[in-house]
Amino acid sequence: MTARTEVTPADAQEIEASGHYITVALGETDVEVVPAGAWRQSAMRKLRIGDMDAFLEAVLSPASYELYLELDPTNDDLNTFIEDVSASSGESVGKSSGRPASSRSTRKR
Repeated sequence: MTARTEVTPADAQEIEASGHYITVALGETDVEVVPAGAWRQSAMRKLRIGDMDAFLEAVLSPASYELYLELDPTNDDLNTFIEDVSASSGESVGKSSGRPASSRSTRKR
């Protein structure tokens, strides 16, 4: 497997703009993927509705997308892959933790 390196959000945007990818394992196979910080909102919508084929087509290199179709990975493989991409990019694609609680108490009237 290939070593993972941290990618800043600025790096992620530059990588996507120039067509560069990071390498992350999908199951037992390395694939090329756009860093999570550079994923378009349209790709995130596809992920949220569970259209994995369309989502992966948007974030994988063309050759890696074809490889993904051949591999036919499990849901566990895909979940691990998305977590690994997020970790290597320094981004979280999980659920939002919501608004933080107010530090000010409110006075009852």
